[in-house]
Amino acid sequence: MAPTAMFAGLVVDENERPAEVGYVGANACYVVYDDDFRRYIDAAQVDRQVLRFMREQVEGNRQMAVGAMLEMMGRDDLFTKAAVESTIDNMEDAVGQPIPEDARQWLGMLGFRIQIDFHGDVIDIQMPAGGIEEE
Repeated sequence: MAPTAMFAGLVVDENERPAEVGYVGANACYVVYDDDFRRYIDAAQVDRQVLRFMREQVEGNRQMAVGAMLEMMGRDDLFTKAAVESTIDNMEDAVGQPIPEDARQWLGMLGFRIQIDFHGDVIDIQMPAGGIEEE
C-alpha cells in the first residue's frame, strides 16, 4: 500500500476512461468502473507493475541509459554512475513516491498511458513516440 498514486492522470481502464484517484484510509487507489460499480485498486500494485516494466526497458539498453542520464546531469564520475546504476536496480522501491504534477502532465502530452483492467493488472503501457535512438 502507498500514500500516493504515482501515475495519477495517466491511468485508464479497459474502456479508455481515465481512472480516478481515491483513498482507502491513507492508501491511494486507482478507481475504475466495472459497469456501475466503483472498484478501488491499490495504486502500489499498479505502480509496481509499471516500474518493473520501465526497469526492464532500461535493462535492454542499460549502458546507453546510464550514459544519457550522466550526460543530462552534467556529471561523469564514478560515484554518480554508481548512484544512477543503483537507482535503476532499485526502481521498484520508488512506489509511493510522488511524481511532480508538471512531469505527469508532460508524460501525458508525450503519449504515456497505462491501461489496467478492473483487477489492477496492467494490460498495456503506451510509451512516448520516438524512443531512444543510438548514435
